[in-house]
Amino acid sequence: MQSEQLKDLVIESLENMKGKEISCLDVRELTDITDYMIIVSGTSNRHVKSLADAVVVDMKQQGIQPLGSEGEAGSEWVLVDLDEVVVHVMLPATRQFYDLERLWEGSHQQQIDEQDS
Repeated sequence: MQSEQLKDLVIESLENMKGKEISCLDVRELTDITDYMIIVSGTSNRHVKSLADAVVVDMKQQGIQPLGSEGEAGSEWVLVDLDEVVVHVMLPATRQFYDLERLWEGSHQQQIDEQDS
C-alpha cells in the first residue's frame, strides 16, 4: 500500500471517530523516518485512547500491522507508528504545549476539514 493511501485510511478512521482538528504533515523532504505525520485532538483521555485504538483496529482490518503504539496509559498523547504514517493523538492542552505543527513547519501541512455531524 502506498503511503498516500495509508494516510487517507488513517484520516478516514479518525474522522469516523470524531477526531478534532486533524492535521496532516508531509515530512518526506525533511526526514527519512516517515512520510506523513497526522496530528489529531481528542476531547478527553478516553477519546484520545479510543481514537488511537480505532486507528490500530482499522489498519489491522486492512492487513496493516502497526509497528508500535506508545502512551496509552496516560492517554494525553498516544503515538501510533504505521511506518510511512505516524499518528499523534493528543489532548488539546498537550497538543498546544508541544506544538508539533510549528516544530515541523518546513513541511507541507494540510488541515482536514471537519465534517458536520
